[in-house]
Amino acid sequence: MTKPSGSFNARVRQLDARQQIAFMAALSERLVPNYALYAGMSGHGNPGVLNNVLDLVWERLKVASARIDFDKQAEKLAEVEPPEADDSFGARRATESVMALTTLLDTLRGEAPDAALEVSRVSRNGVRAFIEMTEGSEEAERLDALFREHELMQDERDFQDAVLEALEADPKLADLSALRVLGRNHGISNLGLSLDESA
Repeated sequence: MTKPSGSFNARVRQLDARQQIAFMAALSERLVPNYALYAGMSGHGNPGVLNNVLDLVWERLKVASARIDFDKQAEKLAEVEPPEADDSFGARRATESVMALTTLLDTLRGEAPDAALEVSRVSRNGVRAFIEMTEGSEEAERLDALFREHELMQDERDFQDAVLEALEADPKLADLSALRVLGRNHGISNLGLSLDESA
């Protein structure tokens, strides 16, 4: 199959509704370790809720008739968001994980235009924030160069491209398990962090 032409955003928009949900699910898989690390360090939150939501989303992708109450799942997600008063770096990245999954549920509950691109941006913005925190520079020009050239940002772009290409190559989503494995990224998050490192 020839790769569709056009920019990354245009190609994401060309995906059908089911493919877009799979795209968001794969990106969300890679965000969840950030939430789990925050929960482990702060004592707030419950990673099991996020993992359960993802399980249900993949189930719906496999079995279109699966009866799942996504309103109830959205309520559960809202209950495990980091406290608003917590403005720490970890809390903000954990909130991004919840945001990505909430956007995914919004799509399953009805229309959410450009939701896939929103999740793409959420993931990329988390990487930008991490780079700024670890290697930040006051100069905007220097920061822009850092964002472009940093290994983590290159990895983020490569990962999102790989997910998109997998979907374009398998439009009927015949191999959802391979896509989920790709999303899980060996347990390493978009920030290059894994739960193993926190042990």
